[in-house]
Amino acid sequence: MSTKYIFVTGGVVSGLGKGITAAVLGGLLKARGLSVRNQKLDQYINVDPALMSPIQHGEIFVTEDGSEMDVDIGHYERFTDVDLNHESDITSGMVYRDVIERERAGGYNGRTVQIVPHITNELKEHMFAISYQDNPDVCIIEIGGTVGDMEGMPFLEAIRQVSYQVGRENCIFLHLTLLPYLKNSYEIKTKPTQHSVQKLLSYGIQPDILVCRTEVPIDQDIRDKLALFCNVPSNCVIENIDMDTVYALPLYFEKQGLTDRVCQKLGMAQFVEPDLSPWEQLLDKIRASRRSLRFAITGKYVELPDAYYSVMEALEHACIEKEEKMELVWVDSDGLEDKTDAELADIYQGCQAILVPGGFGPRGMEGMIRACQYAREHQIPFLGLGLGMQMAVVEIARNLAGIKDAHSDECEHPCSDLFYYCGLTSELKQDLANIPLTDQPMRRGGYPMTLKEGSLLAKLYGQSEVSERHHHRREFNPAYQGPLLETGLSFAGTSPDGQFLEAVEWPGHPFYLGLLSHPEFKSRPLKPHPVFRGLIEAALQYRQKQAE
Repeated sequence: MSTKYIFVTGGVVSGLGKGITAAVLGGLLKARGLSVRNQKLDQYINVDPALMSPIQHGEIFVTEDGSEMDVDIGHYERFTDVDLNHESDITSGMVYRDVIERERAGGYNGRTVQIVPHITNELKEHMFAISYQDNPDVCIIEIGGTVGDMEGMPFLEAIRQVSYQVGRENCIFLHLTLLPYLKNSYEIKTKPTQHSVQKLLSYGIQPDILVCRTEVPIDQDIRDKLALFCNVPSNCVIENIDMDTVYALPLYFEKQGLTDRVCQKLGMAQFVEPDLSPWEQLLDKIRASRRSLRFAITGKYVELPDAYYSVMEALEHACIEKEEKMELVWVDSDGLEDKTDAELADIYQGCQAILVPGGFGPRGMEGMIRACQYAREHQIPFLGLGLGMQMAVVEIARNLAGIKDAHSDECEHPCSDLFYYCGLTSELKQDLANIPLTDQPMRRGGYPMTLKEGSLLAKLYGQSEVSERHHHRREFNPAYQGPLLETGLSFAGTSPDGQFLEAVEWPGHPFYLGLLSHPEFKSRPLKPHPVFRGLIEAALQYRQKQAE
């Protein structure tokens, strides 16, 4: 294998930004003409984030091949503009499951199965799998958690072994740590970092580069002190100061020579002179003087905004392009069901668009339906994604098509199943409670969509067929196609064979669009998604109308 490895670990506290650091480094290496793949090793026992609560864990990011991933995989894709796959997020649960299943099948020939070597070998196989599949120049592997975590010991042992298997000259260890600043004494404290490195050394790992998160600039004395006590050259102590935007980090790291240090230590010559002018232009737009656009995100997980991280990022990407500042209003759909128009007017006051994102389960559905109705009737730019699209169709079915009991068969009460479980026979549907969630039919990952000629969606994309990522279990019931089309609802996107409804539009509205897919997963800071670009343009026009 010719792949070089970069292992990113974290110390002192969690939440310092290992995922962002790994993603930014990947983008900078790619700008030098190198092929890069990112991977995360998560320490939790869950097999994957699929069944984890968005309110506790945050967003489930879906890759092109349909894998359900940690939110950090979204960071990797956005900064590197590389579509990742199922090997990009490996969990303890996944590793232990595979080892135990192999042992139960006799795969170890009766040998005693242990953390070392069997769990560590399984971890290494996943690390090497990326090289076997794609043979990238560089694989950046982020180790979840913090050095010293009990559950992280097998991961550190595995990467220590990899460093000797591939050769120390073919891998580096980058350690992200915290430098606390004591405001009363005006001091930056290095001791937590020293202890963190000492802990890493106790596992047999010597960091090559320190990336130090700090709220104030660090001077040369601090760099020299860290270099002396942590066994790294002073020019390999990289400052990661708090920024007003993560999109300033590529230029900031480049200015400090992070990528140069990495290439030197790995013995790699850059293939091209890096062109970071797109990042410079992006940062200029972010910091340009501009007004705010206010978006009301109406969903069921709003108590943890990270549950909609990609939606927020996609909105921000499109706003930056227009040199507009994004302002978010979080509206809990649970409380909207019985609201009057006057009450909704207060809730959405000053908003230039309403966005209803995805979700699972009946809770909050009625409130979503009410939000869709309000946006449609009051000509407010609207975008429904996943469940949001489904509830927009339900609202029109109820209030305009005369299907009073229209709903998804996911709801708790008997109703017209406007959206129904895909792929289930009536016999299996009756026994649904006995089918594990992981075995229930679901459309995940990239699927093609044919766009209706002359539709708003076709104009936004500028083409007649596209692919978007899905993450849902319900499909539109074609039995209701006739009554809905009679209302004027436009079926703007379908699967190429016409079997599945993918997108709807409401005619005569400035912007009323619903997609069963999740275009937010494919938005990039340097390439805003056309659907979100269209929403921002509609919001700008709506703001102008408000001003008049």
